[in-house]
Amino acid sequence: MNLEHHFSVGLEWLGNRGTGTSDYRSYGRDHVLHAEGKHDISGSSDRAFRGDVDRWNPEELLIAALSQCHLLSYLHVAATNGVVVIGYTDAAIGTMEQTADGGGHFTSVTLRPVVTISSGNADLALALHHEASTKCFIASSVNFPVSHDPEIRLAETSLA
Repeated sequence: MNLEHHFSVGLEWLGNRGTGTSDYRSYGRDHVLHAEGKHDISGSSDRAFRGDVDRWNPEELLIAALSQCHLLSYLHVAATNGVVVIGYTDAAIGTMEQTADGGGHFTSVTLRPVVTISSGNADLALALHHEASTKCFIASSVNFPVSHDPEIRLAETSLA
């Protein structure tokens, strides 16, 4: 049985400086993303595309979505396999290729999670990244490779 889930996000462009899109330099790229009951996200384009560096750009948000999805999938498979995770960080990176016609596409994203476990098998904890990857809805939806370069750390135990 397949279950459908529906999501809704609103977007408002804030970049009309009085002349709209009369030329490429005349308009701002600032916008706000909203979803019911959540804090707004201030967005823009990347600096290379005349955006505001203080705001999230779509490319960063895509990488963030992949990182978040892997985290949540990993925590699930760790819990169901007896691996107790007490810390998790990621320093994800992505590569986008711009094409001659002004378009482009991502060619890869690499997630680099550092997972600290307090109990469970470290080899299993490492292997669970593969299972988490297959369960991640976002990674299953993109047309470029999402690879993983994980590190497992064992929590230090204090001697009493």
